Amino acid sequence: MKLLEGKTAIITGASRGIGKGIAEVFAANGANVAFTYSSSVEAANELEKELNGLGIKAKGYQSNAADYQQAQDLAAEVLKEFGSIDVLINNAGITKDNLLMRISEEDFDKVIEVNLKSVFNMTKAVQRTMLKQRKGSIINMSSVVGVKGNAGQTNYAASKAGIIGFSKSVALELGSRNIRSNVIAPGFIETEMTGKLPEDVVKGWREAIPLKRGGTPEDVANACVFLASDLSAYVTGQVLNVDGGMLT
Repeated sequence: MKLLEGKTAIITGASRGIGKGIAEVFAANGANVAFTYSSSVEAANELEKELNGLGIKAKGYQSNAADYQQAQDLAAEVLKEFGSIDVLINNAGITKDNLLMRISEEDFDKVIEVNLKSVFNMTKAVQRTMLKQRKGSIINMSSVVGVKGNAGQTNYAASKAGIIGFSKSVALELGSRNIRSNVIAPGFIETEMTGKLPEDVVKGWREAIPLKRGGTPEDVANACVFLASDLSAYVTGQVLNVDGGMLT
């Protein structure tokens, strides 16, 4: 029996990086996958084909989770197409790094909107369905930066810390209906984005991590499988650091 057999998951921002890794591991574990992407149409089509090849049902939706109405419409479409929404993974996110003295108001607002408001929008969009089902697992992607802060990332850290407070509150509100809300805080995960960094910078980061390596999208995805499955039936309101020991 696959751990997520028969469950339908919505994963935002899944055409590349961590989101793509989650989509692939979920499909391998038997979940049907509805995923969103913003602009990478080709990558999304490719992923949809790959996931359907694993014998589950998968569909990509071009949708902006930071837009309240688009989030509502997406949830309605997924429910119609798949029949249930058992898992929501709020993974979509951006960075616009700068020191506080140089950061523009626009760059602060944009990061809060994409990273934090999207979590509110999507959670609100699936809430009614999960309440009706009397079950559901919401998994929100924060960051070690949301837990401990980081110079040059006030906007990003604020958005990711906000996700933690939001998720814990949702856990308290919806627990009586068997809806769980948890957070994953990834550390240094090696994706296409980090591939653009100079090798010596990456090497320095790896050296500073107790496990002496960067994480993979699969490392994050496996933690998501646990929180999405019935193995974690008594786990809610928690922050799971997937960081190789960075915050130890």
